[in-house]
Amino acid sequence: MKVTLDPERCVGAGHCVLSAGTVFDQDEADGVVVLLDPEPAEDLADAVLEAADLCPARAILVAGADGWPA
Repeated sequence: MKVTLDPERCVGAGHCVLSAGTVFDQDEADGVVVLLDPEPAEDLADAVLEAADLCPARAILVAGADGWPA
């Protein structure tokens, strides 16, 4: 799985950090999402997909190993 971000879309809701805190963080200055691990382990897949699903701005993009959206 590969995770990418569109930080310009981020509204700082923080759902990503609550869902997958080892993969995402927030910038202390403005609350914008920060990607800690662009290729998280497979055991984090459910948490990462949940974070992407909960993101109100759709700023998190998740692709499978084949490059297609997960």
